[in-house]
Amino acid sequence: MDIQPWVWAVTITVLLAVIAVDFVIIARKPHEPSMKEAAAWVGVYVSLAIAFGIGLGFLSTPAQSLDFFTGWIVEYSMSVDNLFVFILILGSFAVPAKHRQRVLLVGIALALLFRGLFIALGAAVVNAFAGVFFLFGAFLLYTAWKLITESGGDDDDEEYKENAVVRMVRRFLPTTDKYHEAKLTVRIDGKRVVTPMLMVMIAVGLTDILFALDSIPAIFGITQEPYLVFTANAFALMGLRQLYFLIGGLLTKLVYLNKGLSVILGFIGVKLILHALHETTDWHVPEIGTLTSLFVIIATLAVTTVASLMKAKSTEAKEAAAAEAGADGAAGTAGATASHGRPEDDDEVPTRVGG
Repeated sequence: MDIQPWVWAVTITVLLAVIAVDFVIIARKPHEPSMKEAAAWVGVYVSLAIAFGIGLGFLSTPAQSLDFFTGWIVEYSMSVDNLFVFILILGSFAVPAKHRQRVLLVGIALALLFRGLFIALGAAVVNAFAGVFFLFGAFLLYTAWKLITESGGDDDDEEYKENAVVRMVRRFLPTTDKYHEAKLTVRIDGKRVVTPMLMVMIAVGLTDILFALDSIPAIFGITQEPYLVFTANAFALMGLRQLYFLIGGLLTKLVYLNKGLSVILGFIGVKLILHALHETTDWHVPEIGTLTSLFVIIATLAVTTVASLMKAKSTEAKEAAAAEAGADGAAGTAGATASHGRPEDDDEVPTRVGG
């Protein structure tokens, strides 16, 4: 796929324009979007991604279009999983609801920057040495193993732990625990101090770097075309801010999402290793096609989602039954106590009248 420089320039310019417009809207009217507003914007971004993928099929080849859609679905599913961490970070820093859009937008902009750098580096390495797919595949298998083993813990005990950079900022720079609207620094008693808004943006930005480490190898397992890798990442990230407000409460119900992602990452890891064997050896090894990959990814996500919602519904039913049983037991105990404390007519001692 031969992408002309002007196509790259137009693509990046459009992305920057979308981010700029978003930022201006948020800066002029900070607010927490309603479900209707968030759903509308998510629909817009998903529609744009679908239109872009269909357009690729006409302007390039159907195979490139299929690669884009497969990569976009992988990146989108991983972005949804990343929302869990964003919820923990924003909750830990107690970010005011009306300013959460700004923090998420800055995080998206930083994610696009970091992923763009990683994609350029990854493409250069892939072109120079096909054996790097062994490394990518092994890393994805390790990530899948970590997800499947760590997802067995109690989600209620999860909390955000500040990384070394955030702790260093707190140690060497004067900070305040109070938000001053959306300001990153303020002057208090003549001294310039860092606000929690800057701290949470640093935390989100560093988290984006960690996300990119498994995200980029995963999509290189679908396609090695840098333009498709970048656009699939961009479209997956652009609607992430609105998705946070749309399904923030639903995320807690997707209890098996990590397990589903571990299956997807493990599958792509195996696909990368088979591809590396095909490219670097004379062995006759099977290669997994993009259509097969798309089927496996969609089927895994569908099973994961349905199983998660069924589990959540079952848990809610059990909790409701337990609460009802507890209430009935408390009422029965209270009734028995009241009955025991009141003398019955047959046990009353007759009052003696007269001498």
